[in-house]
Amino acid sequence: MTTEQPRELFTVHGDAIIGPTGRPKHQFPEPKPLDGHGPARTIAMVNQKGGVGKTTSAINLGAALAEYGRRVLMVDFDPQGALSVGLGTSPHELETSVYNVLMEKSVGARDAVLQTHVPGVDLLPANIDLSAAEVQLVNEVAREQVLERALRQVRDDYDVIIIDCQPSLGLLTINALTAAHGVIIPLVAEFFALRAVALLVDTIEKVQDRLNPDLEVDGVLATMVDMRTLHTKEVITRIVEAFGDRVFETVIKRTVKFPDATVAAEPITSYAHKHEGAKAYRQLARELIARGGAP
Repeated sequence: MTTEQPRELFTVHGDAIIGPTGRPKHQFPEPKPLDGHGPARTIAMVNQKGGVGKTTSAINLGAALAEYGRRVLMVDFDPQGALSVGLGTSPHELETSVYNVLMEKSVGARDAVLQTHVPGVDLLPANIDLSAAEVQLVNEVAREQVLERALRQVRDDYDVIIIDCQPSLGLLTINALTAAHGVIIPLVAEFFALRAVALLVDTIEKVQDRLNPDLEVDGVLATMVDMRTLHTKEVITRIVEAFGDRVFETVIKRTVKFPDATVAAEPITSYAHKHEGAKAYRQLARELIARGGAP
């Protein structure tokens, strides 16, 4: 009787996934300054499962890109307004939001964009009004392309536009995928989260086929990683087996500093400048630029 040989588990060294060699595959250099700004590459941060670190990753990736001289527009596309809160805006006090930009012809994206306290980062905010857009857009002509048309006005003002999507695969998320050049899929290192992502990949493929042939998956980002458990190592191995080179080498480890930074309405890159979490998002920004996912 033969016994099955144990699989070589992928693990994490520092903030990077490593395989059997025991070393990270790449070192991502500091990106060169840009000669000018725009037109922006648009990235949708998408996962229909909640609690996977979409908003945290959007805020901190945006702030890290801005540290490297990129002009960034953050688009809050979740009626809960978590991205807006995380960047110091009160959603309940907004006079103009992304909802008005989508639904009112007289309101352009520039009318709703706010400057944040993070240098180089602007915000197109959202609040609960956005939940009504999902119903109202159903009767619109080319309803999947409303956000894409709205963002055309500001695309030349920025280098990167990051859309933080709601945990759903409804019409708002389809709008975000139609407007985007790339998708980042934050994925908690747990088996149930891995199983749920198959439906998201199917949705992305349908959008590529029917609405946005230029859309591509920039990468799958492992979040809330706790390498003290064998379960996490097994899931990371499964993620790499399923997505191959589309998995970011950078991983985001679980730490209490992320919720602390959220309460302070700051990205971790400024709240705890030298913390490992801040270093991880800077590495993610460098990896994204090196992969061609950002200018």
